[in-house]
Amino acid sequence: MGAVASVLAAAVLWGTVGPAQLWADAGVHPVSLGACRMLLGGLVLALLTVRPAGLRTLRLPGVAPWLTLSVLVTAAFQVCFLQSVERSGAALATAVAFGTVPVVGGLCARLLSGERLTSRWWSGTGCAVPGVVLLLLPGSGARVDLPGVLFGVVAGASFGVYIAASKELGVRGADLGAAAPVSVLCAGLLVSPYVFIAPEGLDAGRSVALIAWLGLGTTALGYLLFTRGVGRLSAATTGTLSLTEPLVATVLGVLVLGERPGTAAAGGAALLLLGLVLVSLPERRGGGSAPGVSGPGTRAWCP
Repeated sequence: MGAVASVLAAAVLWGTVGPAQLWADAGVHPVSLGACRMLLGGLVLALLTVRPAGLRTLRLPGVAPWLTLSVLVTAAFQVCFLQSVERSGAALATAVAFGTVPVVGGLCARLLSGERLTSRWWSGTGCAVPGVVLLLLPGSGARVDLPGVLFGVVAGASFGVYIAASKELGVRGADLGAAAPVSVLCAGLLVSPYVFIAPEGLDAGRSVALIAWLGLGTTALGYLLFTRGVGRLSAATTGTLSLTEPLVATVLGVLVLGERPGTAAAGGAALLLLGLVLVSLPERRGGGSAPGVSGPGTRAWCP
C-alpha cells in the first residue's frame, strides 16, 4: 500500500468513529466508551509499536511535563468528542471538532514556538469562528444543542494542544512512536474509573463490537496506517488527505444515520469544512508546515 493510500485509509477509518457510535446505539455512556476505546487501542498500539529504546527517550529532561499534557488532552478529546457526537450527531460533531483544531493549533504554535500566523491560518479561522456561531444559533438543527457544540469545540481545542505538545516532545528528543501509544493508554487509565461509575450496557454484544471497532479498527489500525504513510508525504498533502475524515463522517451521518441538520447548522458545518480546506492548501512560497496543519512529526496520533 502506497503512502497516499495508507493515510487515506486511516482518515476513512477515523471518519467512522462518530457514525459507528450512533449506529450501534449500544446505550453506553460516552465517557465509559471513550475509556474502553483508549485502553484497548492504546494497549494494542503499545504492544505493536513501542520498543525499549523509545520508552527510554520519554525519560529525557523536559519530556515529562509535555507527556503529561498530551495524556490530559488525549483524555479530554475522547471524552468530549464522543459526548458531542451523542448530542449533535456524527456530521456536525466532527465538523466542529476538526474545524477548531487549526485555530487552536496555530495559536499554540505561535505562543510556544514563535511561528507566524500565515494567511492560511487566518482564512481557516475566519471560517471556523462564524461556523461555530451559526451552529449555536437557536433552531440551527434538530439535534444541535449548546453543550453538544461546546463539547465539540473543547475536543478540537484539545487535539490542537495535543499537536503542539507532540511537537515539543519531538524537540526534546522523545520518540513520538512511543509517546503516542503511551499517551493513549495512560489517558484510558485516567478515565477508566468512569467505567465503574457508568457500566451500563458495556457487556452487551453491540457494545463489545463497537469497542472492538473503535479500539482495534479506528485506533490501532488507523494509527499504524497513518504512521506508515505520513513520513513520505508533505504536510500539505497530509492535511488535504485528512479532510477525508470529516467528509466520511458527514456522508455516513446523512446517508446511513439520516441526519438532517437545519439550514443554519448546515451552513456552519460547511464553513468549518471550508476552513479545513483552506488551511490544507500549500503555501505559495516555502514548504514548511503552517501552524495548525498537521504534518510529519507533528501529528503522531489521530482520533
